Amino acid sequence: MGPATDQEIAMDRRERLRKLALETIDLSKDPYFLRNHLGSYECKLCLTLHTNEGSYLAHTQGKKHQINLARRAVKEKQDATIQPQPKTSSGPRKTVKIGRPGYRVTKERDPDSQQKALLFEIEYPEIAEKVKPRHRFMSAYEQKIEPPDAKFQYLCLACEPYETIAFKVPNMEIDKEGTKFYSNWDATRKVFTMQVFFKDREMQELPSLPTRAGTTQLAFHGGGSFVR
Repeated sequence: MGPATDQEIAMDRRERLRKLALETIDLSKDPYFLRNHLGSYECKLCLTLHTNEGSYLAHTQGKKHQINLARRAVKEKQDATIQPQPKTSSGPRKTVKIGRPGYRVTKERDPDSQQKALLFEIEYPEIAEKVKPRHRFMSAYEQKIEPPDAKFQYLCLACEPYETIAFKVPNMEIDKEGTKFYSNWDATRKVFTMQVFFKDREMQELPSLPTRAGTTQLAFHGGGSFVR
């Protein structure tokens, strides 16, 4: 009997590797082992196709599979090193309210035209950084705090971290001609000032103002947007 050929040596080596793999490898735990719909076996790492488990196991002991395993290990280590930390969201920002602001409301009348007006001065000494007071007019039918009255509307003012407050004012058209409609935020004194003139519908006194600004849970929706 002559010496074994190279082909016979390779076949013998593959058979020994197959037997070794059968004894040491659990295919159910191999992440790269796949049985396809044709009944063949695939190596998902090397993209090779095998007719039986023994052929696949012999492949796992071969040079190609071992090199690819080493490359995958290096890549996973690099990815773990440079992968940025996922950004976590804390959800919508929530501000802890600190109560209602101080305020002053003054009835006014234009000395020439006798046009009625209201002057609002709202104090926000603990206003949050980079925040300015916001305001909007709300219909009596938008609010859900008290039964709607068509004779009134609401002037809502919001400024974090204070509670939103609303003033019940006559449901008359706001006169925005010239300088009659005026608002100003004094960042030094932390006071928001707004002057509102009403267009005369008929000569009548303004309804009595509430003694206190009402705390409101009104949502700012519909009928307009905030004015900065």
